[in-house]
Amino acid sequence: MSGPETHASPAPTHPVRRRVVLYVPGYDPSPPRRYRERYRREAARQAAFSGHEIALSPGAEAGAYGWDVAARIEGAEVAARFEVLHWADIVRASMAQGIAATYGQLLRTAGIYLASGALFRLLRLRKGPVIAALFPVAVLLLQLLAAAALALAVTAAAAALPPRWSVLPGLLAGCAGGILLLRWFRRRDHFLAWYLMHDYAFSARHRGAYPPEQEARMAEFADRIAAALRSDVDEVLVVGHSSGAYIAVSLLADLLRGARVPEGGPALGLLTLGQVIPMVSFLPGAGRLRADLALVSASDRLSWIDVSAPGDGCAFALCDPVAVSGVAGPGKRWPLVLSAAFTRTLLPGARAALRWRHFERHFQYLNAFDRLEGAAGDYDYFAVTAGPRTLGERFAGRKPSASRIERTASGHTDRAA
Repeated sequence: MSGPETHASPAPTHPVRRRVVLYVPGYDPSPPRRYRERYRREAARQAAFSGHEIALSPGAEAGAYGWDVAARIEGAEVAARFEVLHWADIVRASMAQGIAATYGQLLRTAGIYLASGALFRLLRLRKGPVIAALFPVAVLLLQLLAAAALALAVTAAAAALPPRWSVLPGLLAGCAGGILLLRWFRRRDHFLAWYLMHDYAFSARHRGAYPPEQEARMAEFADRIAAALRSDVDEVLVVGHSSGAYIAVSLLADLLRGARVPEGGPALGLLTLGQVIPMVSFLPGAGRLRADLALVSASDRLSWIDVSAPGDGCAFALCDPVAVSGVAGPGKRWPLVLSAAFTRTLLPGARAALRWRHFERHFQYLNAFDRLEGAAGDYDYFAVTAGPRTLGERFAGRKPSASRIERTASGHTDRAA
């Protein structure tokens, strides 16, 4: 289903002076301070390019993983409180797998995507993120072959020694050598293949349903957002990056179902960046997520902007996550799908620096852009999060990207009751 050609959100009754930003990271074992330091570094760079004034200070709220921002952007002073909705401990626990368990994950995850038909449907949608998903499979299998080759070589060399060597000690030595090599590969993980394998396995292990520990943490996140919506601020902005995008959608769906978005309260915005929602929503057990997508997409209680870029090979760039998942109803309002247009928003030198840094390209949405001008200057992460306009007002009247993909591609479109 094609959405409207323009999206207009009601203008706020007054400019934003106070904002709460709740950031949902993707599958990332890094501590929240990494995001604070990225924001500090990139805000200074964006200030140099755009004339913003942005100062960070430690978060004043006890127990929150965050920081405070005092900014002067577009001629207005804004105070923003940032909080990272932290689930890195769950990520680290899921990555604490042995070698055999990781190869077991590989087999199970590949089996789920193949048997459900999701892999082939995702390939027809966007090849880049699917190739990124197949990359760790290929690397881990090559590493297993290298370990097997080493084991055979050591065994053969031992068999060629004087008769006091038997086949069994040589075989044991060969197996030990192969295991040590795999441990070395895992410890170094230069290509991040082991990390990526854990990432895809985490999303797929329940065939697209959220694991119990993640549901429990999401309930805590929803309480944090609900508390922000009851506070004396002008906007509550939820930002979901990468796999954090589908978590953010489900959080807001839970709040809408529970009637926890107060009338007359702060403006509520959802900003999804570099989303990989189809990787989960196409799986047979993702009925909960598909229902959440449908609910949020039809809500008049929020504004949802989805930003991605074809230059980000790790994201389902410009894919309307609601439409491609087959849950776009007649009342669909959101998301407004926009391109970060790296070719227009980054100077050639900056693009060249990112050429082989695929992960940093995936994080570019959180970084400074050195070529914000005209139509290319609509997306500025620091103006969005610390500027004087709500998310809805900032993009009011904008047309969605002409290159967006809206055709239904998922073979599973049922929704959780």
